[in-house]
Amino acid sequence: MVNWARMRDCYGDVDRVPGLLDRVEGEDDAEAWEELGYRLCLEHDLLFPASFAAFPRLVRLARRSEQARGLAGTIVQRAAGAHGCDDLLAACAGAIAEFDGLLTRHLQSRPTDYLASFCAALAAKGQYHWSAVLGDCTDDFYEVNCPHCLVEVTIAIGDYGHHSAIRDWNLGDVDRRDLRPASHQELSGTGRWMYETAVRDGEEALAAGIALLFGKAECPRCASVFNIADEYTSANRPVLRFAEEM
Repeated sequence: MVNWARMRDCYGDVDRVPGLLDRVEGEDDAEAWEELGYRLCLEHDLLFPASFAAFPRLVRLARRSEQARGLAGTIVQRAAGAHGCDDLLAACAGAIAEFDGLLTRHLQSRPTDYLASFCAALAAKGQYHWSAVLGDCTDDFYEVNCPHCLVEVTIAIGDYGHHSAIRDWNLGDVDRRDLRPASHQELSGTGRWMYETAVRDGEEALAAGIALLFGKAECPRCASVFNIADEYTSANRPVLRFAEEM
């Protein structure tokens, strides 16, 4: 049972969110959805106790409501931030798992919000770093350090080409080297799930980009070859104290 008297929202209020949830459960109330959005998720990617208290109800509504699915997705994607609500987040583990399953089914319908739902599903699986940066693979850039010489390498995946390069302020990407995509057999874990899901759902450009992202790059400075996803993940994966409870 949620003690709403302790669940402040973005404005420090404790009395608005429960009533707003009752309103959207009863009917499709656009005004109530708008207010819920800024009370739960407004400020600078921050979350609040009310965000986590509302999350299980949003997940239940997400089966039939695009607004609920989007708001629940925003909350789970921000969950790696410094919100001071680790105990409340840990208590949402069951709802997060339920949301993950719901999103997986939703993706199979090839919805118009495919990429947003794909990224929310990544966050629900604890892959916050990929959830935050993955694009549609038509105009994506990732910065990684070469594990051998430590130079910063730009990884480009898009319609203009797929390469590693050194980024120059005036010249752009210089000394480009072609990326080496991973084969299906080489993929495992999160990369395999991402690739197989995109293939299953007919998202060919996204699948091809994921194969490149989880493939290998050559450092333009020292010519060593490294796994792009491994280097990006090691530099960007957040450490969550509640992870063992999920």
